[in-house]
Amino acid sequence: MSVGVSTSAPVSPTSGTSVSMPAFSLVDYVVFVLLLVLSLAIGLYHACRGWGRHTVGELLMANRKMGCLPVALSLLATFQSAVAILGVPSEIYRFGTQYWFLGCCYFLGLLIPAHIFIPVFYRLHLTSAYEYLELRFNKTVRVCGTVTFIFQMVIYMGVVLYAPSLALNAVTGFDLWLSVLALGIVCTIYTALGGLKAVIWTDVFQTVVMFLGQLAVITVGSAKVGGLGHVWAVASQHGRISGFELNPDPFVRHTFWTLAIGGVFMMLSLYGVNQAQVQRYLSSRTEKAAMLSCYAVFPFQQVSLCVGSLIGLVMFTYYQEYPMSIQQAQAAPDQFVLYFVMDILKGLPGLPGLFIACLFSGSLSTISSAFNSLATVTMEDLIRPWFPEFSEARAIMLSRGLAFGYGLLCLGMAYISSQMGPVLQAAISIFGMVGGPLLGLFCLGMFFPCANPPGAIVGLLSGLVMAFWIGIGSIVTSMGSSMPPSSTNGSNFSLPTNLTVATATTLMPLTTVSKENARPVPEPCDHLPSVAEAPGPLALVLAEAAPLQELWPGPPRGHRRVSREAEEWCAGGQQRQGAHGPG
Repeated sequence: MSVGVSTSAPVSPTSGTSVSMPAFSLVDYVVFVLLLVLSLAIGLYHACRGWGRHTVGELLMANRKMGCLPVALSLLATFQSAVAILGVPSEIYRFGTQYWFLGCCYFLGLLIPAHIFIPVFYRLHLTSAYEYLELRFNKTVRVCGTVTFIFQMVIYMGVVLYAPSLALNAVTGFDLWLSVLALGIVCTIYTALGGLKAVIWTDVFQTVVMFLGQLAVITVGSAKVGGLGHVWAVASQHGRISGFELNPDPFVRHTFWTLAIGGVFMMLSLYGVNQAQVQRYLSSRTEKAAMLSCYAVFPFQQVSLCVGSLIGLVMFTYYQEYPMSIQQAQAAPDQFVLYFVMDILKGLPGLPGLFIACLFSGSLSTISSAFNSLATVTMEDLIRPWFPEFSEARAIMLSRGLAFGYGLLCLGMAYISSQMGPVLQAAISIFGMVGGPLLGLFCLGMFFPCANPPGAIVGLLSGLVMAFWIGIGSIVTSMGSSMPPSSTNGSNFSLPTNLTVATATTLMPLTTVSKENARPVPEPCDHLPSVAEAPGPLALVLAEAAPLQELWPGPPRGHRRVSREAEEWCAGGQQRQGAHGPG
């Protein structure tokens, strides 16, 4: 069965219905604030415990005494970002369960790091993964790898902070910059003061919050539509339950081969050589504990994937039985989950706040790991080699200062993200474009004894040039070809969008309106010009653009209006819809 082919159209929205923007209750705000307060409290506890006796090793490596379970949960949370929490259900809702087969890659994608990368890094007693590059090649290769990683994470962390805040603002009216500043400041404080141990234990807490928020949505949503058995039956009836797609065509949106094989390389780049993950392995008590933590991620990843997929199926079943508002039908894919949550959890004070806490737990865990890993590589790879005479006290102050500095930089990148518009989809794609060449650099060193430093540098630069050429080129090509489509019967039109989150391969989503079904239904997009990786479990989710679409008729707070040409085109589309829509 082809992914994304639905045998019947979802229920039409209630025409002429004016839907007010969902509002948070006081209890919801309290739940959200509790997330921030408890995360901050965990960080401050580890900062104050033993204050004055801290060492650089404790701050950056948790004294290498962490157990395998907290490390495993932290490994899971690091790239389980809010983008994934919003994106996976949307993917399942729109295109079916083919993406679920990504779980097939998890075992091999974690087995290889556990038995190849972890033993190498752990036995060398490293702090930064890029120290290996100096031991294998030379200092120049080490610096090149470090600078590439810093560029990758700095670009990414601003997007991870800004994008979910924008989606939340568009759907609920939750203040955009208040949420950005609150998350950024809280995360910066507990990461800088508490160090890696604080980051790992807050990750554990935030992982629990993420699962609780998603389980609340599944429980309440499935109860409203008649249970999970009914959800599965309805999804199967409408072609949303996919079998093995063994088509070898690499341009098909998702197949077993692209998910299972391509997913292995995605997992290796994240769990094999990324400093944020390597640092957690190296904080374990023993090499065996580090390997066990990597194994323990496997069931957690499977559960996370299943939960996200079930939310998508419950959402699909719910909107088969209950009409969507026109505002919801015209929303961007990222916003579907938030509208669904506000629909099913309204009247249950505290639960909408729990899901928002779940969403921002994903952001907190990701950006705290970014701050900590960036401070570590800057200190160990760019400062200590040139200034080895630093005293312990000065090194601690500098490490904390670096974490604070990267926190402020993250807030600056969030502001830049708000000004980037369509260019932002390239920014988030940079994570995947850089991850592949870095993985190749480490594999070159480990598996090819004949490789030398000049070859490593040329290989890294060539890989980056090729990845950027394919990734940025596909975005530019897709944007250039996403002109308003010609109407075959006056029924097709495309709403103006302000792209804020997308992976490297991008097509503007089209909507179809027929006389029988007034609800815009995203057209399935089985063939795409190319596919590029993006971070985390969302890496292979949205090969199509996932814009955080401006609510029509006015833009969300803190966001720029669309161009005059786009407004004119949309006005024309609405006139065409009125002329050819339901009579």
